[in-house]
Amino acid sequence: MALQPKTVLSRAKACIRIESDALAATARNLGPEIVATARAVESVAAAGGKLIFTGVGKNAPIAQKIAATFNSTGVASCFLDATQALHGDLGLVEEGDLVFLLSNSGQSEEILRLVPVLKRFGVRLVAFTGSADSDLARNTDLLLRYRVPREACPLKLAPTASTTAALALGDALAMVLLEARGLTRDDFARYHPAGNLGRVLLLRVKDIMRTGDRLPVAPDTVTTQDAILAMTKAKSGSIALVAPKSGKLTGILTDGDFRRSALTGPDFLRQPVATFMTRQPKVISENALGVDALRLFEAHKIDDLIVVDRRGRPVGLIDGQDLPKLKIV
Repeated sequence: MALQPKTVLSRAKACIRIESDALAATARNLGPEIVATARAVESVAAAGGKLIFTGVGKNAPIAQKIAATFNSTGVASCFLDATQALHGDLGLVEEGDLVFLLSNSGQSEEILRLVPVLKRFGVRLVAFTGSADSDLARNTDLLLRYRVPREACPLKLAPTASTTAALALGDALAMVLLEARGLTRDDFARYHPAGNLGRVLLLRVKDIMRTGDRLPVAPDTVTTQDAILAMTKAKSGSIALVAPKSGKLTGILTDGDFRRSALTGPDFLRQPVATFMTRQPKVISENALGVDALRLFEAHKIDDLIVVDRRGRPVGLIDGQDLPKLKIV
């Protein structure tokens, strides 16, 4: 049967609305249980223990993803295959760990078989489920519950809204711990050294700024013509202007400033550049993160950013045109 556009759109939107309802219901009904679970995670992390996530069926990849999220925030976590656990993989479980058992119904046979076995290891168990009245919830130490009014599957068989809600609740718990532990961008970057994310997080201003011949600098007493010539030579859209004696930044002349200066009269090129420069321009330290520079560009709608040292002297320039090439936008 051919897919009709209206039918496809209608059903797709209905599915997303149902899953959105599950997220809203879960958020609305959160209470003391997530506080208790967060404190348990914090205690385990502080003691050098680890989090273990296990689930079967569609909950297995959800458990893996939540474990990966915690790892990325510096909380040691791993996934335990519920079936393989009974055939040797329980060797990764150590006393003091915290085990999350994912099961929407709380009645998954493979998960329930693990409960008495895990208790022998001296670990605390968290029922991560949609049912507070299940066998799993009754036989664990903590309950982390999500609410699912209904699944998005028209046959009411495929886990859809339930896995979405479970994933979101796992993310919420991880983010609560991230903030509570005061994780910084530098900390986060240590756990993501590879790929574009790691590159963006680790990149500093000094790694991307223009220096040397590409950094035009001139005293703020030179003529506008001399300033423009220096900009042209450096192939730059701006020039840093400094106090003649101290070398401290006093202003910046951009292409836009130059165009506006031309409107003042035919002799504008002979005028002191200080007449047309932008005073107190936005600046940044060379040790700042590249993403901090990006935020300044976005917040102030500027095209160029001067990099200064501790004494306020220009040591570099970031041209907005360079940012896309560096893949931090």
